[in-house]
Amino acid sequence: MARGKIQIKRIENQTNRQVTYSKRRNGLFKKAHELTVLCDARVSIIMFSSSNKLHEFISPNTTTKEIIDLYQTVSDVDVWSAHYERMQETKRKLLETNRNLRTQIKQRLGECLDELDIQELRSLEEEMENTFKLVRERKFKSLGNQIETTKKKNKSQQDIQKNLIHELELRAEDPHYGLVDNGGDYDSVLGYQLRFHQNHHQHYPNHALHAASASDIITFHLLE
Repeated sequence: MARGKIQIKRIENQTNRQVTYSKRRNGLFKKAHELTVLCDARVSIIMFSSSNKLHEFISPNTTTKEIIDLYQTVSDVDVWSAHYERMQETKRKLLETNRNLRTQIKQRLGECLDELDIQELRSLEEEMENTFKLVRERKFKSLGNQIETTKKKNKSQQDIQKNLIHELELRAEDPHYGLVDNGGDYDSVLGYQLRFHQNHHQHYPNHALHAASASDIITFHLLE
């Protein structure tokens, strides 16, 4: 049964349109390959789908650039001239922008001012004043942050100092503070101090400490 003639018009359904594009693209590339093999032709096909996805076919042993160069030679059409002119125009604009920026930088450094009239000088002055204002505001903000950080550090150091002073005051009020733990043997500490005094007196009988009482010596060593 022969198929009916297909009406050539845009396919509205996006899915059907994409399927048809894929099938016919593959068929076109197949025909181009057959032309290349059967007829020794050089074929180049460049296609873009509705989503701007590139598909291309190029005959073996050649490149797209070679095909385009051959087209220019045969048809006497310069394909690249328009593109080259656009590139030159873009280059000219970039160079002009670069010169203007260099001039503006020099003017802000106090150079190239002879080319400016009175109105341009006033505008430059106003712009520089606004810039200085922003710089000063940023500077003061940075200084404020540094001051706050320094205050916090000083506060921390003061707290540490207060804790140390408090601990020293506790030691002064209680000579035994920190020397004997709650679970320690206080008698053993006193015995050690007494033995130390006896040994000291035996080895150094003429030392000034032998005249002191035992309680004085114990107190001395506990405080030390």
